[in-house]
Amino acid sequence: MSYAMAPALQAAIFQHLANDTTLQAALQGAIYDAIPPATPPATYALIGTEDAIDRSDKTGAAAEHRLTIAVVTNATGFLAAKDIAARICDVLDTPPLPALARGRLVALWFDRAQARKLEGNLTRRIDLRFRARVEDNT
Repeated sequence: MSYAMAPALQAAIFQHLANDTTLQAALQGAIYDAIPPATPPATYALIGTEDAIDRSDKTGAAAEHRLTIAVVTNATGFLAAKDIAARICDVLDTPPLPALARGRLVALWFDRAQARKLEGNLTRRIDLRFRARVEDNT
């Protein structure tokens, strides 16, 4: 197993989301892999946690990445966050993702979502969970 393709997978996902004009308009460019140190924008997407599972076989190294992309907002209600979450799902369901700098993306699937309130009901967060299978090509 190798975690070596994780940076390339994250970069390709980020680029694919950043290239979508509808998503960019909704988020005003606020797609991060860490919460900004200053005051974060009212609504943003966060490429977050990830688990990687070995999926290697006799043909070569491979892994399944289970990654989370969160939509966080202080907007009243969940509708705005759900609209953005739906767009993220649509974008990631629309191939092709940019080529990975290392490895090959075999498949990318939506797995599940969880919507919840945080910080005394002032913040809404939707965690979108995706599964990606990658194979190494080195």
